[in-house]
Amino acid sequence: MLVLSQLTTRATIRHARHALRTGLPKPRAANKPRTLVTEAVQQASNGFLDLALAIPFPEYIPPYSGTIILLTIASRLVFTVPFSIWAKKRQWKAEEVVVPQLKNERPAIFQRVLEDMRKEGFRGTKEEAQKEHTKRAKPLLQARQKELSKEHGCSMLPTMLIPPITQLPLFVGTSLMLGRASLPPTVLDSESFLTFTSLSHGDPTGTMPILLGVLTFANVEASRFFMTPEARQREQQVAEWTAKRRANGETVIEPKKIFQTTLRIASLGRILIALMVPGSIQLYWVTSAAFGLVQTWVLDWWDYQRRRSRTLTEETAAAASASPKKSPAEAPAAVTRSQTNKRVLRIKQ
Repeated sequence: MLVLSQLTTRATIRHARHALRTGLPKPRAANKPRTLVTEAVQQASNGFLDLALAIPFPEYIPPYSGTIILLTIASRLVFTVPFSIWAKKRQWKAEEVVVPQLKNERPAIFQRVLEDMRKEGFRGTKEEAQKEHTKRAKPLLQARQKELSKEHGCSMLPTMLIPPITQLPLFVGTSLMLGRASLPPTVLDSESFLTFTSLSHGDPTGTMPILLGVLTFANVEASRFFMTPEARQREQQVAEWTAKRRANGETVIEPKKIFQTTLRIASLGRILIALMVPGSIQLYWVTSAAFGLVQTWVLDWWDYQRRRSRTLTEETAAAASASPKKSPAEAPAAVTRSQTNKRVLRIKQ
């Protein structure tokens, strides 16, 4: 009886969709000339509605809401997670290969700059000489870092830009598809879910837009949850170094802080934008933000465990190399019983 009831319900929804498509007047958007983009969005919208009826959801899960959540998770797993892992591995290569090699080459670069200053006959106070030395060495270090990053295939710009760029078409395309599916007349108008009274209208309570802003803000701050003590100490040293340079009148640009501040402001902007879109898009955005937060936590936890393992390995190796080797006189008398018996027999003989 339960299966028969589900089939009857789905058949009723199909008939309702057919009636909405043929019997009711078409929306104004349909009178506009169709383009390749609008046609693709319309086809994707129809495919989404058909897929929602084809998936055998339980009765307590609304078909269209469940399909939005399922499609969001599946698309993020297929299209965004691989690029995020790719970027994380490039970041590890930069930290484990490029940074140590650049650190080893830094004294030679400093020495070369110092020799050039001596050849040019630079004159000035100690502070002026240090400032000039730093000014000349900085572009050389940056150029060498770019060369090493390119050589080892871990350039910073592609690592930072490719993951969000690959996610953007998916995000925009899915939002357009759901927006088209929510245009009246639509069957989404009759489905409610959580705080939504209808998927074709926004959340009347404003809960979902606020939740979207909270998830976006948490995603920005998530990287601090799994910071190692060494990373926190290094961050504090960088902050002190930056404050000291600014006190000396230097202009210091911190791209990471600028990027994080921009994302914090964007989390508030997403709340305002989400208030103006249909409930189907709000549900998609909230699900995508929640998935992104979990993905960030997992990758940061993976990074934390990797750093911790490396630190323990380095400490163990350093302790083993620093410990003095014991001489035979200091070594414990670890003689086996057979060797002891042989010595006793020799004494007796």
